[in-house]
Amino acid sequence: MPSWSDGRRDAPAVDRRAPRVIGRRRSRAPKPTWRRLVGVALWTVVVVCGAAYATSLAVPLWFQAHQQRILIVTSGSMAPKFDAGDAVVLRAISDESDLKVGQIISFWPMGSDELVTHRIVALRKLPDLRQDEATGNMVPKRDANGEPLTKSYVVTKGDANQDADANATPIGRIRGVQLAVHKGWGWVLQWAGSPQGRAVMLVPPLLALATLELLAMGDARRERRDRPVARTDSADRRVDELLLD
Repeated sequence: MPSWSDGRRDAPAVDRRAPRVIGRRRSRAPKPTWRRLVGVALWTVVVVCGAAYATSLAVPLWFQAHQQRILIVTSGSMAPKFDAGDAVVLRAISDESDLKVGQIISFWPMGSDELVTHRIVALRKLPDLRQDEATGNMVPKRDANGEPLTKSYVVTKGDANQDADANATPIGRIRGVQLAVHKGWGWVLQWAGSPQGRAVMLVPPLLALATLELLAMGDARRERRDRPVARTDSADRRVDELLLD
């Protein structure tokens, strides 16, 4: 086989260049001003409503984590200390020695399941009564030595009321002692926990997210429509050849 002009035998040259793509490269077209403004407004709705809903859940959980409870005031019997619509923070008591005259407590009055928040005006030891089966009358309970048993009670009164509450309250029916008052929190927490409040905080962001998804689909469709079609130039195609003398 004949040699090359320089007297050396070389490997056959091969052109392996990829086909050149004809077509002007385009950067992504900027979104119209109205589209950007709509996107910002929708994301604002998502962030604001989402933050409000998260806060409505986090506030009660935070107090529970600190062994406290937050209650909503529904009457004005303790004005001006706090009014209806305020929120009261409570700490549970571990022993009756935690109670003192002048403290504000939340309790269930005898015969009622509705919490009341009033001030302690007296601490009493009253006979622990039971109903006599024979007569039906209430009689004191007695210990093994025949001594009458007593039970701890608190006498309460609302600051805005002229008279003390009609019945003394057993220690066991006290929900907790007031630690702090947050003005106006009660209305906000009550609204946030209502069906209307939940709907206001959840429905708009869901609708906003759905709208954003539809807009994103429209943007993608518009981008595909405006994208140039790639084509190859047949004149630039190379066929691998063996270069022979």
